[in-house]
Amino acid sequence: MPAAGALAQGPHAPAAGFRYGAPVTVYRTRFAPSPTGQMHLGHARTHLVAWLRARDAGGRVLMRIEDLDRPRVVEGAAEGLLRDHEWLGLDWDEGPLRQSTRSARYEEALDVLRAAGRAYPCTCSRKDIAQAASAPHDREPVYPGTCREGPTQPWRPRAWRFRVEDADRRGFEDGVLGAVPPPAPDAMGDFVLRRADGLFAYQLAVTVDDADEGVTEVVRGADLVASTPRQLALYRALGLRAPAFAHVALAVDGQGRRLAKRDGAQSIASLRAAGVSPERILGALACSLGLTASAAPVSLAELRGRLDLSRLPPGPARLALAG
Repeated sequence: MPAAGALAQGPHAPAAGFRYGAPVTVYRTRFAPSPTGQMHLGHARTHLVAWLRARDAGGRVLMRIEDLDRPRVVEGAAEGLLRDHEWLGLDWDEGPLRQSTRSARYEEALDVLRAAGRAYPCTCSRKDIAQAASAPHDREPVYPGTCREGPTQPWRPRAWRFRVEDADRRGFEDGVLGAVPPPAPDAMGDFVLRRADGLFAYQLAVTVDDADEGVTEVVRGADLVASTPRQLALYRALGLRAPAFAHVALAVDGQGRRLAKRDGAQSIASLRAAGVSPERILGALACSLGLTASAAPVSLAELRGRLDLSRLPPGPARLALAG
């Protein structure tokens, strides 16, 4: 496989404003890591599912670096993420596409939403929203629509929000979870498209990118299920073709905690440095997904043809490897 740098500059790398005009008939999925830390076992587990889906279908894998939130980007992390994917054998066919090069495209999409009356300026702070809204303690407060009729504090910097309508609160069919019910009104309020500091928000950027790159199925962690109705609403409002979605149950550590960068989850780089082989990691990942009966080392070639989304474990899987 070519080196990550070669792929970034190679003939398959899409331009910053790249868009597919014709209907996409080949299966296309993507890896979309954020360069805010190292790749851990949970990321690798989900990306293994995406890779197998594409390779079994004779499709293509796209690499995207989701580096929009520049204050959180860690220097060198993007290169490390690419290196970890290569080392595991989780190769890709196009990219990497970097979101930080795509602001003009996101602005174009925001203009469409403004013209349609689906985006409005908001001057509320996080504190304002927390005081005005009520939500369970395990959920972020839902925006109560304070600025829907105009900014209430026009001297403040403005964010832009998507105007959610009742018809936007729809369920969807998930490749792993099956029928996902519509979100309740108190679980889906008007959400941010561009922050007050000028940075575009995840929901808008990922929707535009997946549509522009012709992604036919998004494979990602179950922690993003709640984002899907928001993104489907954006697809409809922008007149874009939506992909299918498959949300893989999360991996947890020995104490049952979700694997996360901020909690120091075991990284692929640390395992490699400790002498753990790619096949041993793949064996642990495959077993946690129900693809193999044991966690014995296994190659990617041996895993081809074994994946069935409908048979993936519905709940969190414990995942840890000794160095």
